[in-house]
Amino acid sequence: MFISRSAVLGVLSAAVLGGALVGGAAQAQEVTLKVHHFLPPVANTQTRVLEPWAKQIEEASGGRIKFEIYPSMQLGGKPPQLIDQVRDGVVDIVWTLPAYTPGRYPTVAVFELPFMVNTALGTTQAVQEFSEKHLGDEFSDVHPLLFHTHARGVIHTDDPVAKVEDLAGMKIRAPSRSIGKALEAMGATPVFMPVPALPEALSKGVVDGAVIPWEITIPLKISELVKNHAVTPGPRGLYTSVFILAMNKAKYESLPDDLKQILDDHSGMTMAKWVGEVWDEIEGPGLKKAQETGTVVDLSAAEVEKMREITASVGTEWIAEMDGLGKDGQALMDDANALLDKYGK
Repeated sequence: MFISRSAVLGVLSAAVLGGALVGGAAQAQEVTLKVHHFLPPVANTQTRVLEPWAKQIEEASGGRIKFEIYPSMQLGGKPPQLIDQVRDGVVDIVWTLPAYTPGRYPTVAVFELPFMVNTALGTTQAVQEFSEKHLGDEFSDVHPLLFHTHARGVIHTDDPVAKVEDLAGMKIRAPSRSIGKALEAMGATPVFMPVPALPEALSKGVVDGAVIPWEITIPLKISELVKNHAVTPGPRGLYTSVFILAMNKAKYESLPDDLKQILDDHSGMTMAKWVGEVWDEIEGPGLKKAQETGTVVDLSAAEVEKMREITASVGTEWIAEMDGLGKDGQALMDDANALLDKYGK
């Protein structure tokens, strides 16, 4: 059978064009990522961090990456289950606290030890650099996009706290094992619960107070539930909590290289810098509200030093725990302190 030269060229042209279209379709792959977290949609986490971050990436990708954000555990489960949801691919990205699964991520807890926080900006950058050096194995089952902290936590109670002894006998909500141990060392009884449960616990007398930063007191209406607020001034505050923005590992690895690069460019230390600044900025309204409705006191330098001495054993126990896991606990703590000094200047 005779096939004309023009027909052959037509077939070849169609094949080339078809291949180009297929390649173009692959290059133009679009992806929608589901983001799950436990706070209400009005919380700063969503309005000041997740939504602006999503917008940055959507614009940088020309709309090829899109996000659907689900607050208040709308996709089901409880806050401690978020890390498993993203690990197992139930959702694509979560914002949560490693401390919600006690004992599972012990190394990152170095920044949750007493007096391991300066500003949110300084501590967030310190945690992010620390994570890149030391946390690869600990979080190998997910793809971390960011580690960050809130600003130094404040003691919020029914009865006033002006000295360490005032905490004796109080039931205080604690966010992590380390701070629970610190509260216990100071005579309080730690009560562990995710922060969304705190308002009801305060209103029903399940707890007498809590340690949380100013920022979260607004959406939780803490200043309407307790009237006394004690701050630990100085170069380091009493405590902070570490948060992770984590992505399902398989989902990240399935993306085209150019979309991975866009995520990388807007995550890690680049993101840590502006998120840390945001977390310092958003402390103001909570502090102002507390000053208007209750009493805010700065603990004296002597009382803060007493707190440091009483809670020092918590750090010693953490070092021993790390050593028992085959890690050099003292070296890890020394590096965390060096990073806090580096970024706290």
